[in-house]
Amino acid sequence: MTTTTATRPTWRFPRAFWTANLAELFERAAYYGTFIALRTYLLRVVHLSDVEAGWIAGLFGALIYLFPFISGALADRLGFRHSLMLAFGLLALGYGALGVVHDYWPVMGALLLVVLGGSFVKPVITGTAMKSSDESSRARAFSLFYMIVNIGSFTGKTIVAPIRIQMGVQNVPFFSAAAAFVGFLIVAFLFFPKEETVAKPRSIGETFKGMLTVMSNLRFTSLILITAGFWAIQGQLYASMPDYVIRMAGETYKPEWYANVNPLVVVMFVVLITQLVRTWKPEASILVAMTLIPLSSLAMALSPMLHGNVNVFGAMVHPITLMMVVGIAIQGLAECFLSPKYLEFASKQAPAGREGLYLGYAHMNTFFAWLFGFVFAGYMLKAFCPDPSTLPADVQAQHAAALAGAGPMPAAYAHAHYLWYAFAGVGALSLIAMLVFIAVTNRRPAR
Repeated sequence: MTTTTATRPTWRFPRAFWTANLAELFERAAYYGTFIALRTYLLRVVHLSDVEAGWIAGLFGALIYLFPFISGALADRLGFRHSLMLAFGLLALGYGALGVVHDYWPVMGALLLVVLGGSFVKPVITGTAMKSSDESSRARAFSLFYMIVNIGSFTGKTIVAPIRIQMGVQNVPFFSAAAAFVGFLIVAFLFFPKEETVAKPRSIGETFKGMLTVMSNLRFTSLILITAGFWAIQGQLYASMPDYVIRMAGETYKPEWYANVNPLVVVMFVVLITQLVRTWKPEASILVAMTLIPLSSLAMALSPMLHGNVNVFGAMVHPITLMMVVGIAIQGLAECFLSPKYLEFASKQAPAGREGLYLGYAHMNTFFAWLFGFVFAGYMLKAFCPDPSTLPADVQAQHAAALAGAGPMPAAYAHAHYLWYAFAGVGALSLIAMLVFIAVTNRRPAR
């Protein structure tokens, strides 16, 4: 009689795993460094309007989450090493071009290069993590991957703030190009994975067929669109928050650093909250997240109620700084409740035996969230917190004086905080829709 011994979990992974994650750190630093400044770049360098910048930035962010379904199939055929070299080469070229060319169509071409390059990275890095671990250690492998992503995000946004302030937003992409080039060197000289032969790599046709199968399921698509409301608000860290802070507080303030509160809170609390909700039904944890997310927008809207700088532990803090940090911290907590349970809940909406296919497309909610969130933000900024350069000269002068503390804000900015009420409304509608979704699906289980 033979017995099998279960493999014990380990933190020891092959060299390819660590090398791939090191490259991922530089890719995330490059991506978030430019992404948080992208709208401002499009406004000031390419001279687009708030609405136009919202559309372009929204398409850019959305396609980053759509293209991996296609590039993942191509990566299976090219091999992981060649795919990553291609990816980082495209990223370095695309980011570098953003720093050099400033006309509309060349900039669109450069952004497309970044989308194409970035779309290869996630499926290859996650595929490497999966191939480098067995069932007993896979959770540890992906927890390390998630940690690296957050470190890269934090690092990129921290570095670009002084670059934007001291050198101008047009120079931010040069940082991203340099980070991407370092990633290329890491892959070229250090990344030699043991390629495994797969029976039959997915074709592009099979990829689209799977996507159509999933999106034709009304129950699953409804869940994706409802949770997209959550991520649309989360996406305001990159959509409206940077320009809102600069226009309402001044050029020297650092929205890039405010955005870092989110990954900081996630890293600090995700393990604790995951442990807390481990026995909860998935929908209970998701409902907590969906309740918190509109409250984060309401917190951001409260800065006009604070008159003058606020004393926080002996430091005088601008009211917008304080309420942005509070709101973003609430978003981080909400993410901790959503992330551990969303995929579990999504898998329950899939037909039996097709859970893997459906989970592959579960993150399509971010595609819809980025597209809607950025476009909606463009219209809201135009209505309530307009670009100063679009205002008459006398209003621009009054705005500059107000930022210097020499008078009140112009009337054009009297209701700037309404932007956050609008997104609180998006969050409230998403919460109501989730309650309806749960009530209906509980009464009518999937066949």
